[in-house]
Parts: sequence; C-alpha cells; structure tokens
Amino acid sequence: MIALKVRKKLQGAAGAMELAVELELEPGSFTAIQGPSGSGKTTLLRILAGLEEAEGEISVEGEFWLRGRRALPPQERSIGFVFQEYALFPNMTVRENLLYAASDEALADRLLELTQLRELAERNPAILSGGQKQRVALCRALMRRPKLLLMDEPLSALDPAMRGQLQETILRLHRELGTTTLMVSHDPAEIYRLAQRVIRLEAGQVSADGTPRRLLLEASGSQKFSFLGELLQIEKRDAIYVAVVAIGQQIVEVVLGTREAEGLRPGDRVVLGTKAFAPTLTLLKRV
Repeated sequence: MIALKVRKKLQGAAGAMELAVELELEPGSFTAIQGPSGSGKTTLLRILAGLEEAEGEISVEGEFWLRGRRALPPQERSIGFVFQEYALFPNMTVRENLLYAASDEALADRLLELTQLRELAERNPAILSGGQKQRVALCRALMRRPKLLLMDEPLSALDPAMRGQLQETILRLHRELGTTTLMVSHDPAEIYRLAQRVIRLEAGQVSADGTPRRLLLEASGSQKFSFLGELLQIEKRDAIYVAVVAIGQQIVEVVLGTREAEGLRPGDRVVLGTKAFAPTLTLLKRV
C-alpha cells in the first residue's frame, strides 16, 4: 500500500493556494490525475519523487519516504519517472541507456521486446523518432523495478496515431510488470483507456475521486454526450449565432440561439453537449 498525506503552499494561476492531498494507492493499480493547469498535478508527482519539499507523510509498503519534514532523498526512493521530455543520454545506445539505470540484462531484453525496440537496441537516441524515444524513456524508468511509476503527460507531444500506439505499450507493460502507476494526463480518452481510477485536482484539492466511467462519462441532465472545449469564435448570422469550438484536436461549428450565445466570448471554456440531438453550449467558470 502507498499512502500519502502531503501539504505544500503554492502560487497557482489564481494566486496563492495550498496543495493538500490525502490518498491511498493499491499495489499494482493504475491511477490518473486530471485537472486544470496550475492545480498542483505535477507538483504532487515531484513531491512523491522527492524533487520538491513538502510537509506530511508518504509511506510505501511500510517505508517512510516523508515524515514531517524529514524526507528520503530521490535516489533512495523506488521511483520510476517518465517526463514529457525524453531526457535520454545522447552518447549512449538504447541498451546502454537502460543498463545505466540498472545492470539487469535480462530485464532490459524483456523490456526491449515488449516495446518492439530490440532491433534499435544498438542505436543512439538521436536517430530515433519521438515515439521510439518515449518508449526508451519508459523502459529506462522500469529498469529498477520501481514500487511507483510516475508519468507526467508522457505522450502529450506525440500525434494521435502514435499516442494510441504508446498507450497500448504502456498498458502492456503495466499488465506484465504490475507496477503501481500514477499518471498526469489531460486526455480523457487516454485516461479512460489506461486508468482504473481518476483523481481530479482543482486548486490543490481533490475535487473528485472515482472510476473513469463515473467521472468521464457523467452527463448533465438529459444530455446524451458532453465534451470540454474552448470557444474560438462566435458570430451572428441573420437570426442565429455560429460558434467555433476546439475539442481536443478537432474543431466544430455549433448553431446557437440568442439566449445561448449571450455572454459568450472567444477564449471561454465551454461544455458542448446535446439534448435530443440538438447541440448546446454551456459556459464553464471563466478564469
């Protein structure tokens, strides 16, 4: 069992706030952390890794990584960390990058096989694609057989097709190795596909905790679907308004009535939904 109860004062997007999180993670579980920018998601991962100071307790299988202000240094924590950046050693081959983390050739071979990197084992990272580099980074993070794998939006820089492929890779590795995993992601599809549990952080506090189905598929009223998006443009055309909304990597047009369009402006975060197959647009809290 991994148990944490941490506090840290932060300067968020809306000003000063306190990160105050209390969680328990089951061994072998896959948990996603979701929330707006500046809510404390990355800071929480860095506290777990020992890269940032905090107050409270972190207990991993009975060993205290943090107790009060006394903290175990990062190198003494059984942690694997996968960042958005690959952070590979350019002067080492793929295999050497893995063996630098731990001299376990059998595990390195198994990870290279699981991630389809065996044929690239003797090549340097400079000639690899972004997806291949991220696979190497993932393998390296697992070389120490960590008790906790932390991933901070590891696939955010990749195109949708490559993201899908690497999601399959992450899922395969998780099932094979059974590592307890905590991942920050803004991608609902990615979270639904990979995670068993979702923690939603807002202004440093846990605002929701549940299964992906409950948190990501919940609808408002009689809506048949709803998506978070950003209003890019809104203009009046005769008796109607036409709104252009970005949802992930897609852009859609929505026809609105005068009442629905009232008060909306470009840059607003909105919810695009439907009732009886008629699209609706609802303004979220404006920052």
